[in-house]
Amino acid sequence: MTTAIDIAGPIATAIDRVIEVFDAELRSDLPFVNRLVEHIRTYRGKMLRPKLLLLAGRAAGDLNEQHIVLGAVVEMVHMATLVHDDVLDQADLRRRGPTVNRVLDNQGAVLLGDYLISHAYHLCSSLQSQAASRRIAAVTNTVCEGELMQIEHRGDFELSEAAYFEIIRRKTAALTSVCCELGAAAAEADDDVVERLAAFGLDLGIAFQIVDDLLDLTGTESETGKTVGRDADLRKLTLPLIRFRDQACNDEHRRLMETLTGDDANITARVRSLLARSDAIDYAMDVARSHVQSAVSHLECVPAGEAKDALTTAAEYVLRRRQ
Repeated sequence: MTTAIDIAGPIATAIDRVIEVFDAELRSDLPFVNRLVEHIRTYRGKMLRPKLLLLAGRAAGDLNEQHIVLGAVVEMVHMATLVHDDVLDQADLRRRGPTVNRVLDNQGAVLLGDYLISHAYHLCSSLQSQAASRRIAAVTNTVCEGELMQIEHRGDFELSEAAYFEIIRRKTAALTSVCCELGAAAAEADDDVVERLAAFGLDLGIAFQIVDDLLDLTGTESETGKTVGRDADLRKLTLPLIRFRDQACNDEHRRLMETLTGDDANITARVRSLLARSDAIDYAMDVARSHVQSAVSHLECVPAGEAKDALTTAAEYVLRRRQ
């Protein structure tokens, strides 16, 4: 298994402070709420989004208290999306432990996700300028639209590549983009630098989601630490399947449709078998690679240094990750 990388070197102290603010904001006078929040802490994982925000800030200038608060805010928003995603995907495993919907039920998980969102906005309101709050709110709306768009297209076996990319741009890449944007803006970077770092985050987020979709098809639960195979089970077309469908001969197309519309309990295994005899996996990885290359090119706007190196490493690691 490819192990996770550590890109926190240039921002190690700041990340520790983000965690402190995160924990303090979610502390409740209700013991059972605190127990649920403790479970949520296992979702932290790599803390990629606050790290991107802090690294973008460091690459563009100096870090300040606004960066710390915003780091905690974007991690709360991200965790809320994970909790809600697990409900939508009927997942049982995340970070090698039970999902919130498994520990509670769907109702409790939805409410806990709402709890995280409400605290994110409460914390964001403490900032003197509300510009960041408006951007966080707008992007959260975009993320929800992306999830709604994905639900709308479940079972849509004619989903186009363009529609797929619009879904992942909204549901994943928009948040990584705004992390980099806010990090640079809080460091009072020039508008061009803010825009280029936002573009870096967008490309990185697109590549991240393509690889995530690939792992759902090709990975194992022991590798990824979460439930896999849910996309095919829920009849969600991702880039490898779209490529296979578009390139398939009549017989292969028929077999794909029979697999996706059937009630076979091993639908993911059958899809994997079909894809193995095509270029679909390699094609999706090539597309992800092109977005990583584009992301790195946007970093030309910032000076050489540890923060720029860490952002480059984070982008390149997306292609190697197995979790």
